[in-house]
Amino acid sequence: MELKTGRKGAQNTRTFALPCSLPFLPLRKIRFSRILKGMDVHLKNPVLQAELDRWVTETGRGPDELVEDAMAGYFDELARTREMLDSRYDDLKSGKVKPISRDEIVAYFREKSAARRTLPG
Repeated sequence: MELKTGRKGAQNTRTFALPCSLPFLPLRKIRFSRILKGMDVHLKNPVLQAELDRWVTETGRGPDELVEDAMAGYFDELARTREMLDSRYDDLKSGKVKPISRDEIVAYFREKSAARRTLPG
């Protein structure tokens, strides 16, 4: 195995031969970088900032962890929603389900509303 060092296109590129029997050591698992610290989270919406601060206090977790978890949950939900919409669209395109017209939807909800108003109560 060879390792070339130097700048791209430079004339002084040197080549080193590395022995094939180098042991590969597992990397230490460090939760946070020594250089990079947790992020400071400042939200523009004061209601959301208060809610985040409340969760930080209640859970003892950092705001960066809570925001990261919330974003992961958001993206998971977004992916599931997208998958469901794609499936429904495929069902419509294949003719597996019949589309409902606007007029049918309006009539359905008017009937449902009228039925609720006439319930004894």
